[in-house]
Amino acid sequence: MACISANIGTSVRIFDSHRHSSLSRFVGIHCRCIFRNSLSVFYGGALRSNSVYHHGPRDDPLFNGYQSFSAAFSSISSDNGVAEERVVVLVIGGGGREHAICHALKRSPSCDAIFCAPGNAGISNAGDATCISDLDILDSSAVISFCQKWGVGLVVVGPEAPLVAGLANDLVKAGIPTFGPSSEAAALEGSKTFMKNLCDKYGIPTAKYQTFTDPSAAKKYIKAQGAPIVIKADGLAAGKGVIVAMTLDEAYEAVDSMLVKGVFGSAGCRVVVEEFLEGEEASFFALVDGENAIPLESAQDHKRVGDGDTGPNTGGMGAYSPAPILTKELQSLVMESIILPTVKGMSEEGCKFVGVLYAGLMIEKKSGLPKLIEYNVRFGDPECQVLMVRLESDLARVLLAACQGELIGVSLDWSSGSAMVVVMASNGYPGSYEKGTVIRNLEEAEQVPSVKVFHAGTALDSDGNFIATGGRVLGVTAKGKDLEEARERAYQAVEQINWQGGFNRGDIGWRALPHKRSSAKS
Repeated sequence: MACISANIGTSVRIFDSHRHSSLSRFVGIHCRCIFRNSLSVFYGGALRSNSVYHHGPRDDPLFNGYQSFSAAFSSISSDNGVAEERVVVLVIGGGGREHAICHALKRSPSCDAIFCAPGNAGISNAGDATCISDLDILDSSAVISFCQKWGVGLVVVGPEAPLVAGLANDLVKAGIPTFGPSSEAAALEGSKTFMKNLCDKYGIPTAKYQTFTDPSAAKKYIKAQGAPIVIKADGLAAGKGVIVAMTLDEAYEAVDSMLVKGVFGSAGCRVVVEEFLEGEEASFFALVDGENAIPLESAQDHKRVGDGDTGPNTGGMGAYSPAPILTKELQSLVMESIILPTVKGMSEEGCKFVGVLYAGLMIEKKSGLPKLIEYNVRFGDPECQVLMVRLESDLARVLLAACQGELIGVSLDWSSGSAMVVVMASNGYPGSYEKGTVIRNLEEAEQVPSVKVFHAGTALDSDGNFIATGGRVLGVTAKGKDLEEARERAYQAVEQINWQGGFNRGDIGWRALPHKRSSAKS
């Protein structure tokens, strides 16, 4: 007998009352009984038996209900007799983005249960998912075995590293619907040179550039172009491989740091030297099923560590949605000139893209037109937080439709008003920072109306206190009738949090609300 549990209702999820993620804790708590390819679920003293399909080896008697992607859902009869389809979901990752995805899935009527690997203490503590801390997400065979054992019908891959490593390839090959691109398609983020070449070939507007492996040649090109200029590590550098050089000396130093000193390792063994674009940045997201794409709501990130967009780039210090800069007309232009040509181009190149296309855009000051700065192949962080709290559609059903190539006709519903997230980071970030500092009053922060605190880098110490374990640690997220109200609530919640080891920007949303500033907590 295998072991699992599920709560039956409009939204169903797995619950681990011990807040921790060891599978051994499921024994005696979670019980799945398989008889003739059916799932028996105990809940509230009642036994309900429902047909289910398990994506496992056909010769495994436990999983002899193996079916195609279209059978990923288990059918459960609702009180009115209408069959409702629900699916067990595994979310890969353990940051604020994954916490937000789990939180949205928990509200999905189609979601039967949620696992998150490795997850984090905040996800587990909030009951947004059951965290599996000991599952190696870079080991495809281990992830596949877990999915087959626990009847997972949808995997959502959050971070880029497992995608570039080919996790989605292996899961799809094993018959497990996976929301996230193949390793070949993930090269849109994994290699800036690949992305730039695709732009050239398919006429996608982007900044002028050249690629180099020789530092002398790179410096010669930089001198000819002049400053300001942008130097990017070609590969994945955890959001830190982009340097905006305002002088030639800064640009030369950036080239040496990557190509000579190797500060980004193999990610920086090739660099892209790119024209500096002046304007306003915006983030644009689209769900893609290989052939079709539908836009998500707009958002705007704040990459620099300091107020007024000063200091070094980070993984993101805050975001808000919607972004006023992305008007409906501009969104249509982005879809027509950037997103759809990319989807078509990837298909023609033989590496269809399935997942989220996250386009980092520059709305040029001189032309007012969008140009592509870079692609990410997953939900942005912290943009995902503001998008997920505003999403009102059934996330599990939408993501499975993307996996099945069935996005045509799908539309998304969003809450009115706005959302904002303020990131709280460990002192010293994005440089070296202290770990293990205690964070208090998180419950008080969530008592502010319409506030949700997403955890990105937390753990519990031996006394049950939350402690910081990462650079970006919390995403304090609020909704409001407009951006001003969302902002007031987010910063009110930040003020409730007692964390001597952290800081935040005090001006998230300053471009949209230039007259509003809060004091940064440091």
